[in-house]
Amino acid sequence: MSAPPPAITIDLNPRTGRLWDRIRGRVAPPRAPAEASRAADLLLLLPDLTVLAARLLQDSRVPLARKAVAVAGLAYVLSPIDLLPALFFGPVGLLDDLVIVAACLSGIVNRVHPDVVRSHWSGQGDALEAIEGVTAWVEGRVLGGIQALWTGLRPR
Repeated sequence: MSAPPPAITIDLNPRTGRLWDRIRGRVAPPRAPAEASRAADLLLLLPDLTVLAARLLQDSRVPLARKAVAVAGLAYVLSPIDLLPALFFGPVGLLDDLVIVAACLSGIVNRVHPDVVRSHWSGQGDALEAIEGVTAWVEGRVLGGIQALWTGLRPR
């Protein structure tokens, strides 16, 4: 009986990361976890969240109804028609795409095992923390701002 072959360990050179990770590092350098996320930090998650949604579509463990939600989110991101067109608003025009993808993924995360989501994540950090961070930012900054504006506009 022969001995099993030794385990092969692949050590990735940190200088040869993914192209998107290198771009992200130049646009928004990593910050301490205790610091609040800025819109730019969250916008840089859009490609990773979009890829995650596409990968979850191919997973048989994701219920069909949740896949329909993911398809709708991906269709919105890929559609040239937006509420905030990036052509006119620049990076701010990507916020609506980020909100839609995060909302769709939030619906999937609540219906499948977290490890299924994590197995398809190619972004930095934990997928669930990224999705939670985006949705918390939207609830606090975007929806909170709209609510404050609405409250200020209402006649007394």
